[in-house]
Amino acid sequence: MEEKSLLRSRLRAERQAHVEALPAATRALILMRPPAPVAALVPEGSIVGIYHATAFEAPTGGYARWFAENGRSLALPWFAGRDAPMMFREWRDPFELSDLVAGPWGALQPEPAAREVVPDVAFVPLLGFTAAGHRIGQGGGHYDRWLSEHPRTVAIGLAWDSQHCESLPQEAQDRRLAAVVTPTRIYEEQV
Repeated sequence: MEEKSLLRSRLRAERQAHVEALPAATRALILMRPPAPVAALVPEGSIVGIYHATAFEAPTGGYARWFAENGRSLALPWFAGRDAPMMFREWRDPFELSDLVAGPWGALQPEPAAREVVPDVAFVPLLGFTAAGHRIGQGGGHYDRWLSEHPRTVAIGLAWDSQHCESLPQEAQDRRLAAVVTPTRIYEEQV
């Protein structure tokens, strides 16, 4: 556990340094719409789970708006409290964010009355990833638990190129991502 904790700290610091080195104009243009092979993984009518990116995570706003404009429904993670399991609730306004409220950790999430849904495809945040689709997250295990309970949901990572790792420690419950999208490349699961 200590090894993973140290790895997470290093990956967080590297990700922050990478993002801070990017000009603001460049950051604003990155990941504005899914590339065609990624959009093909998300058929019209699908429910798309996406995360509301924090300051240094790969941005999701462009994807959310594109999916909303192109026949997909959106959902964001939702927590009733810090000890509650993660679920997804419907997100209707990726343009003005009018239907979001602060969650238990301060991150924006749908209002409690929003309908609970199970996404067909979930775009997941990460601290590091491998070309084979392994990921390491923040350490809470929320996505790992949710994905293991929903094996039919296609999981896709969004990341900065600098988050690529040659290898990562893996545990039995960890699920490989179908793909990881960076600003310059798509890493797809090799079956």
